[in-house]
Amino acid sequence: MSNALSRREVLKGGGMIAVGLVAPKWLSSIAKADVLRQAKGGNPTGDTVLVVCQLSGGNDGLNTVVPYASRAYYKLRPMIGIPENKVLKISAEMGFNPGLTGLAELYHQGKVAVIQNVGYPEPNRSHFKSMEIWQSASPDSKLRYGWIGRHFDEQLSHHSLNPVVALGLSTEQPLALAGQSSSIPCFASLADLRNMIGDPDAERMLRDIQGADAMVGSPTRAVQNASKSALDAVSILQKQLAGYKSQSTYGTDSFGSGFKQIAQLIASSPATRVVYFQAGGFDTHARQVETHQRLLQQFGNAIGTFQKEMEAIGKADKVVTLVFSEFGRRAQENASLGTDHGAAAPMFLVGNSIKGGLHGPIPDLENLKDGDIPHTHDFREVYAATLEKWMGGDPQTVLGNSFSPVDVFKA
Repeated sequence: MSNALSRREVLKGGGMIAVGLVAPKWLSSIAKADVLRQAKGGNPTGDTVLVVCQLSGGNDGLNTVVPYASRAYYKLRPMIGIPENKVLKISAEMGFNPGLTGLAELYHQGKVAVIQNVGYPEPNRSHFKSMEIWQSASPDSKLRYGWIGRHFDEQLSHHSLNPVVALGLSTEQPLALAGQSSSIPCFASLADLRNMIGDPDAERMLRDIQGADAMVGSPTRAVQNASKSALDAVSILQKQLAGYKSQSTYGTDSFGSGFKQIAQLIASSPATRVVYFQAGGFDTHARQVETHQRLLQQFGNAIGTFQKEMEAIGKADKVVTLVFSEFGRRAQENASLGTDHGAAAPMFLVGNSIKGGLHGPIPDLENLKDGDIPHTHDFREVYAATLEKWMGGDPQTVLGNSFSPVDVFKA
């Protein structure tokens, strides 16, 4: 802020200059959204946390949860099928990829629900379009914004929300977090979060703006109050993060780094209810086996370590992780020893509050639809259960229709 820009000049723009020209983008967006909800009162109920883990690129469900007892599986995948003696068996017919030792351990403890054959009608094989469908929960494109953003929009119709009630570990805001009146901050790492306010001089400048003279009830005062609330929340979170030291050892890959930071956020931020995280590399068109197993091993190890850390800090009963990908892969391997874009695939819900086990029928490889596994669960049935049973939301309002929630949460 230039020395020539006086307090009077800061105020005479009706207040928006305070969150537009001289404040960071994250503060501007949160504050502008908060102005829209100034009339709301009360506090949201519940203390549960949802972690959303997005496996970007289209994870191959058949080589993740392997139907090892199916002759059709090995006929369709003579070269890349996982040999039965390497499968981590979880039933008489199904088992995990050998890389998923961390997830298998949690499964045998009853902490993993595998929802099989999840998809939606008339699946789209475009990465961009299918991810848009999953994140908006709107295959017909009738609903605007993201499903999590709409959830917090609905919450805002009843309560004021802490500015860090939801956070994204992402360089750009995923569509899932976009709302009409809610605003969810995203950052690539916790180091970026620490830089969101800037150095002490920058923070003092921002706080001077919030303390500038304004009439009670004026637009300027509303903006000041809103941006001060956002600034305070992030400043507090920074201090809380600095005071937390993880006792767990994570990998240095994207999954290890991601879940380590998610654990720090959950341990340090009592107000946060959703953390969204994504990791890529799952578009395995060629030489799939080794790459896919390595990614699954990184994921399995990270979520296993994360769950143990949640136990250690007393949060395990309050945290659930939802895992999805934008689509599965074709049932038949291709000539490049990989798989092409497909349709239905398994989703995972992980946590102490989950009814562990296999949910839904075994993939029917004898009756494929256009070379794909047909879906038997709509992904919005999983969202509906998560919204209603875990997030305290209204599934019909958020999803725009009624979907039967899958029975995966403990009472």
